Amino acid sequence: MTFEEYKKKAFAEDPELYKEYKALEPEYEIIRQIIKARNELNLTQKELAEKIGIKQSNISRLESGNYNPSLDFLKKVAQGLGKELHIEFR
Repeated sequence: MTFEEYKKKAFAEDPELYKEYKALEPEYEIIRQIIKARNELNLTQKELAEKIGIKQSNISRLESGNYNPSLDFLKKVAQGLGKELHIEFR
């Protein structure tokens, strides 16, 4: 069974699990985008942290989902990655 198949089955069996999964989706999407951009630039967490003047552990916590970043922090990360931060409501 693939992970996608497992998720589909689990969500069908537990609607609350699906609800929580969807609630966390924005956080995990930004994490995926940060990791992808950092990897595309061949930057380590330490190199990104040095570029924006923070500790590597802050990047690690962000990428692991153990940190709730401020908007200013996300702006710094975006700038360090050569990106612009855009936030929107859908």
